[in-house]
Amino acid sequence: MLVFERPIQAGDFIEVGEFQGTVERIGARSTLIRTLDQISIIVPNSRFLEQEVINWSHDNPVSRIHLPVGVAYGSDIEAVRSALLESARNHPKILSTPQPQVFFKGFGDSSLDFELLVWTAEPSKQIVIKSDLYFRMEALLRQNQVEIPFPQRDLHLQVDHLPLQLSPQMEQVMQQWLEQRKL
Repeated sequence: MLVFERPIQAGDFIEVGEFQGTVERIGARSTLIRTLDQISIIVPNSRFLEQEVINWSHDNPVSRIHLPVGVAYGSDIEAVRSALLESARNHPKILSTPQPQVFFKGFGDSSLDFELLVWTAEPSKQIVIKSDLYFRMEALLRQNQVEIPFPQRDLHLQVDHLPLQLSPQMEQVMQQWLEQRKL
């Protein structure tokens, strides 16, 4: 079936299940995939018919890469947009057409959420491209004094009875903790 329909061919960059790699050889019963870690995976051809297969190279190797990033509330969002677009500009693996785009995705729990979208003709290099772009983004955001936040929570306690009544076990734990702090 794979040989006649040709949904995948030798040289295609694919994802099947948890595996991602380049198709090296298609046989009558199995297909050899070389992963990005240079490991050979022999996949029964029946898996290609039973599961979804993502073929990044099918007919056209150009594909889009999504790079989400969150910045601190209060950040200059135009500076964020400029920094993200600048990080993609002149990268040797990023296509200039279609142009990179930045989308403001929404208001997260701890961040303003953006996404940089770029296009590449080398889908097998996605991990390297993403890493390069994240390094560039971080440097440019820092240069523009834009903070990348970490999750924070405010805790508000309402106590009906003061002083607090602690169990004997909790009193003992607190006493041990206080004694250790004195040392």
